[in-house]
Amino acid sequence: MSRVVKEYYDAKAELEWNRLVQDAYHQLKYLVHMQFLDRYLPKKGYQVVLLDLSPKCLEIAKREIKNAKVEDKVKKMVEGSVVDLSEFMDESFDAAVCLGPLSHLIDKAEREKAASELVRVTKKKAPVFASVINRYGVFRTILQRLPNELTDPAHQETFSEGLHHVHYCHPLETWGGFTDAYFFLPNELRELFEKKGVQTLEMATCEGLSSHLQEQTNAIYNDKAKWNRWFKILLQSCNDPCLLGSGEHLLYVGRKQS
Repeated sequence: MSRVVKEYYDAKAELEWNRLVQDAYHQLKYLVHMQFLDRYLPKKGYQVVLLDLSPKCLEIAKREIKNAKVEDKVKKMVEGSVVDLSEFMDESFDAAVCLGPLSHLIDKAEREKAASELVRVTKKKAPVFASVINRYGVFRTILQRLPNELTDPAHQETFSEGLHHVHYCHPLETWGGFTDAYFFLPNELRELFEKKGVQTLEMATCEGLSSHLQEQTNAIYNDKAKWNRWFKILLQSCNDPCLLGSGEHLLYVGRKQS
């Protein structure tokens, strides 16, 4: 995994910690993830191993684990890459949860290796969760926020191959641009794991019908009746194949077979 990815998340570690609670729209990604974790990994109280590329993110995790008084549930914290899980033996874990790292592997061989590693360390018949950035969702984000990018030759790879390189940063990207990334198509994510012997259980778009409707989603949050009704509709539809390609983020849920 690229050095620039590590530097990016080191620099934005605090922002990353708060990203999914900054408003109702961003909470959707967390809430949808939790719904599927509860569905396929319903037991509580697991001991966990936390792996992250960014030492700054791990520092924050350590702080927040202490604040939550759950130190006894965190077996180990590891600075490393999902591409190399060699310190863990085969079938070490009751589940593998990989939320984001696959989208920062711009080399196909590394994506294949990462998927193999996640499956290898997971026990037979155990669930595998992976979330990534959705390619067509990125296209819609560009149209919404930076329409001039559509005709900029520097972004041709993004539209043709789903690749984004950090060497180009648009001057209007006041948030500093994004780091190296690969944006997935839904079928591509499914096939990545099925080739490794994983049975696909479900796929869902994390923002669902709210995708790219931040203002409208945030506007109903304080009316709990409206919010609860909308969230119920969103959960009922987020795994509809018609919607999978349109959201900003995509969640895969599978089960290792052998």
